[in-house]
Amino acid sequence: MSEVRLGIDVACRADHRASLADERGEFIWSSWKFRTTTADLERLWAKIPDGASVTVILEPTRNAWVPLSAWLQARGATVILVPPEQSADLRDYYNKHTKTDRLDSRVLARLPLLHPEGLRGIDNLGPAQSLRRAVRHRVSLVKRRSAASLRLDALVELLGPGWADSLGSATASKTALAVLEKYADPRGLKRLGRSRLAALLIRSSAGLWREDKADELLAMASETLELWSGGGIDFAELADDIASEVRVFRQLDEEITAADKRIAALYDEADPKGIVASTPGLGPVLSAAILGNAGDFNRFANLAGVRSFTGLVPKIDQSGLAAGHKGITKAGDAGLRQALYTAADHARHIDPTLAQRYYRLVVVEGKHHNSPLCSVSAVLITRIAACWRKGQLYELRDEDGEAITEAEGKKACIDRFKVDPKVRAARRRNTPAKALENRTAGRGRKESAQKVAPATDPPGKEASENVA
Repeated sequence: MSEVRLGIDVACRADHRASLADERGEFIWSSWKFRTTTADLERLWAKIPDGASVTVILEPTRNAWVPLSAWLQARGATVILVPPEQSADLRDYYNKHTKTDRLDSRVLARLPLLHPEGLRGIDNLGPAQSLRRAVRHRVSLVKRRSAASLRLDALVELLGPGWADSLGSATASKTALAVLEKYADPRGLKRLGRSRLAALLIRSSAGLWREDKADELLAMASETLELWSGGGIDFAELADDIASEVRVFRQLDEEITAADKRIAALYDEADPKGIVASTPGLGPVLSAAILGNAGDFNRFANLAGVRSFTGLVPKIDQSGLAAGHKGITKAGDAGLRQALYTAADHARHIDPTLAQRYYRLVVVEGKHHNSPLCSVSAVLITRIAACWRKGQLYELRDEDGEAITEAEGKKACIDRFKVDPKVRAARRRNTPAKALENRTAGRGRKESAQKVAPATDPPGKEASENVA
């Protein structure tokens, strides 16, 4: 059976370009234009020699590659996704200063000759998978809610610092949102009066905020009016902006709640045994995020492949007799990496073996918190994948391999592997912002030391000569 390689330069709105090469890299035809329609795809497939084994190579251009790959896989083709930087390197070799769609499809068709060991057929359709799409959508909603929260806090700051002290973060409670949605205008709050405001607070907070909080808010309203007594702000317009942000925040909150219910159902379907959720410290959100972003762990050839997919493995730099590591590759799925980082931070407080590893890297080897946590994340995903491939739940054990309960694990982590706060402070890295602050403070101290008290009398002849 002959082998052919079909390189496709995928476009989102324009025509795709395809080139077909044989196993020696000789082109059978090139630069065929088509769209992702059944008619065009049938014509494309008819141009491929009968009985040939087809390998399709394409770049993951947004989501346009997904339906195209699904159709080709259904016809028996092996579909390979390549990172854009791989094809770009070969493209530069062929034509250093020119990029054309015709050249892209030809480069992709010849890529298996250049880098055969680095190409592997896809085993899932990514965004077409419901759980993966749902967990990523939830991350997007959470980011948007955080942005809305920051905007709301910034708007409340215009009323004066006392409002943040009285309400806390503008989004910290439903009661704060209820007040801000209707009574962000201090004049309207004062018109509401003490008794009606207290009734609103009692009802919204289930009795936690009462008359004393109403007095505090009314005092803040008076302070705001006094602060802006000279004018310069339209309280009605500001109140409308705050109310709009409150509604946006609430809508996003409702969407996240609905997404959580949907994700829970999809996770139960994908992991009926609850293998990922059996990991210590993992709740439903993190369990679904890990499984949704990683997919079926059986698709990896080995556990090393799982770790490599996360991007939490170190870069290797070798040249002659020199060899070293340069941090983690970050070449894998960013959403999976973020979920694993959070999961590892939870798990190390329950699993003594993970806590022991973290403790050794921080206390003995002097690592900063982030580095040991990345190491623990790689160990954690390896264990989760091993449990998945065996169909077993995560077993919590101590350093000697004896089975323990979560309560015993938590106690062991606190008693034997708690990092001293002084050690943690010593390991804390000097961030760029902190370094800039230190440099500014040092320069200020130096300039201050050089200053002298001004003379009280006009300088005389002797003083003038010294200045000259």
